Amino acid sequence: MEKVETMQVPTVIIESNKRVLSFGLESLWKYRELLYFLAWRDLKARYAQTAIGLAWAVLQPLIMMVVYTLVFGRLANMPSDGLPYPLFAYAALVPWSYLAKSLDRSGFSVVAESNLITKVYFPRIVVPLSATLGGLLDFAIAFALLLILMAWFGITPTWGVLLVPVFMLLTVGTSLAVSLWLSALYVRYRDVGAAVPLITQLWMFASPVVYPSSLIPETWRTWYALINPMVGVIDGFRWALLGTHPPHIGMLLANVSTIFVVLLGATAYFNRVERTFADVI
Repeated sequence: MEKVETMQVPTVIIESNKRVLSFGLESLWKYRELLYFLAWRDLKARYAQTAIGLAWAVLQPLIMMVVYTLVFGRLANMPSDGLPYPLFAYAALVPWSYLAKSLDRSGFSVVAESNLITKVYFPRIVVPLSATLGGLLDFAIAFALLLILMAWFGITPTWGVLLVPVFMLLTVGTSLAVSLWLSALYVRYRDVGAAVPLITQLWMFASPVVYPSSLIPETWRTWYALINPMVGVIDGFRWALLGTHPPHIGMLLANVSTIFVVLLGATAYFNRVERTFADVI
């Protein structure tokens, strides 16, 4: 009798990431198509069956700008660093809206993908990362309107506009750092879902969105920036585009340090608990 040759099926052993401080760039590159698919699917689902589609990316911060102009600019007579208050507020709302929307989507992203997580292996960090990056198109559309408003008010950007990508990178880093914490905690503690809107609202009023950071006493500004990483980002956007006072170097360094530490801690915590997601979720 002829011998039947049997094919040896290779055995693939999947182990959890033992390096908790590793961001897994090699794995992210390997699963880049999944990252792109999840981000694109989130974008399509967000604007599916909407009457005005992507115009919501402009309408939301625009309405907030009008409300803040009436309440804080007209009634409260809030200072605006010598700028028209609508432009002053909208320049801060562009990065802030990106952050707020990212937290709203990314905080619940792991639980929302429970069907995928319990069936297929992939780096779990792809899920909150895709939700964070998915808002970049909204940011680009809102940013385009900011340029139109600058032209309307006769504001010419300075050479600092070249640093806008740097401040945007800090915004993405802040969004991802907080999103990693929220998404990992939400798997085990569903109270996070009720806390996120409150945290976002309080954070906004603790940031120089409707008021300039110059209102903060100078002796407190470094601590203010150290606690709130969005201070340097918002001041940086206004300076780079509208020519306001440049962000204080001490405040900016404090912001970068805070973002780095929070992102490092969030990555370590996410990598440590991701192995239990499929069991707990």
